[in-house]
Amino acid sequence: MNSKKPFWEKPLSELDQGEWEALCDGCGRCCLHKAEDADTGAYYATDIACRLLDRESARCTDYARRRAHVPDCVTLTKASVDSLGWLPETCAYRLRAEGKPLFSWHHLLSGSRESVHEAGISIRGWTVSEDEAGEIEHHLIDRPL
Repeated sequence: MNSKKPFWEKPLSELDQGEWEALCDGCGRCCLHKAEDADTGAYYATDIACRLLDRESARCTDYARRRAHVPDCVTLTKASVDSLGWLPETCAYRLRAEGKPLFSWHHLLSGSRESVHEAGISIRGWTVSEDEAGEIEHHLIDRPL
């Protein structure tokens, strides 16, 4: 029965808001700018971080009011996860939507918010703020989304 499972093993549709928020692995990669090919619709990763992203902790500095500062900030929902092809393959939301388990470095399994950084999954140490970046074309990276 699902009620015996830890919440992160349940289908996304069964999570309450607190569980949904807790599922975020804290990598910060969804807060990086993406470049979209106008002809193919393909997305390409960049090293440009949203101005609200704390590049050390990989967390939003004003999460509750982020849409006031960044109107086009995408709010992940249970309904939208499947349609966001740019979500990283390591993203906890994407993994659970696909019925896959979380990685061992996820804080819900490791017990530490630092494990995402230690595993090299987060944006820590290799990004630039959008306020300093300049042209997006100069920031495309050869790194999977």
